[in-house]
Amino acid sequence: MRKFLLIMMLLPGLALAQGDSAVNTGQQTLSGIDVLREAGFAPLNGRRVGLITNHTGIDRHGDSTFRLLMDAPSVELVALFSPEHGIEGKLDIPEISHGEDGDTGLPIYSLYGDTRSPQSWMLEDIDTLVFDIQDIGTRFYTYISTMGLAMQAAAEHGIRFFVLDRPNPINGVDVAGPVADQDLLSFVAWHPLPTRHGMTVGELASMFRAELGLDLDLQVIELQNWSRNMFFEATGQRWVNPSPNMRNLNQALLYPGIGLLETTNLSVGRGTDTPFEVIGAPWLDGDTFARQLNRLNLPGVAFISVQFTPDASKFEGKRCGGVNILVTDRGRFDPVRTGFEIALQLRREYPEAWDMAPYTRLLANAAVLDAVREGATLEALTAVYQDGLEAFRQRREAFLRYD
Repeated sequence: MRKFLLIMMLLPGLALAQGDSAVNTGQQTLSGIDVLREAGFAPLNGRRVGLITNHTGIDRHGDSTFRLLMDAPSVELVALFSPEHGIEGKLDIPEISHGEDGDTGLPIYSLYGDTRSPQSWMLEDIDTLVFDIQDIGTRFYTYISTMGLAMQAAAEHGIRFFVLDRPNPINGVDVAGPVADQDLLSFVAWHPLPTRHGMTVGELASMFRAELGLDLDLQVIELQNWSRNMFFEATGQRWVNPSPNMRNLNQALLYPGIGLLETTNLSVGRGTDTPFEVIGAPWLDGDTFARQLNRLNLPGVAFISVQFTPDASKFEGKRCGGVNILVTDRGRFDPVRTGFEIALQLRREYPEAWDMAPYTRLLANAAVLDAVREGATLEALTAVYQDGLEAFRQRREAFLRYD
């Protein structure tokens, strides 16, 4: 611990690592639920509502969207729908069952169990679905998949769909990584998006409706006092861990690159206090690997050799050699580039030990997988997906709502 604190003191700018990309306007950002509350919930007057939410659905005072809609005199809240990790965001299991709210008796329909889409019988008494969940800006974080599937169900049943928008915590400017192949789409790659999409959930909802041709009455309650270059701390909002292993903004920023690796036989720190901030395996030499990565002089990041023993998840109870990933300059740091450099280094140094076949699940891009397998340079790998990424940048322009 003392060694880590000394490193923190010696690396310039590490404590905040903000660069110039987080601008605080002095005004607190208002999420969609804040704006809706200030409007007296008028857009939902007389509606029978199904609320898709979890513990992140709160307003700036910490009041839950669930309770606010329950208490709104002109709104009839009929049912709750929960995503991966459940309504309280505490579960990390393959399937979650339906339930009931103990205080109100409202049904809680799980969208991460025997179905991931609202079924007809769940929607019988509902004329409006409202989505209010905090995303983290990465394609394979499944809350946006839940939103997309719910939008399709709403379109099929003639149900109005509201999105209470929330900030993209890792900013709405930076876009990076390969776009998912159409034939590799799945629940963790639900739409042809790049790894880091740089959009809010409201903007994504507009894209989904247009690009999927959904006949849907979509209404987005927009953010106020939010700029695209803001990181989360500039919003003035409170951080709520959106899932059990997403515990701070630094981990959210690392996730687009480091999260890609977690389907392989490499620990990304689940079962430790610092998920996505450390990686390792029993077969990895952390000292050598840290030196090799530091020689690459990647912008805004440094690597420190560590050993750790996960108490859950992959390699539970086994000593792992690895590296601690330290963001030293957030303004220059590119998590996707960093993740790819790690993957390429693993392929070069551990071609037998590192099982890269499962890498394709979250990567969802066959050409990039082949480039990693062939040991391409980063420049060659990036060239493989650059045209698709540029096409996405042009696609997204029509759906951006904020400056």
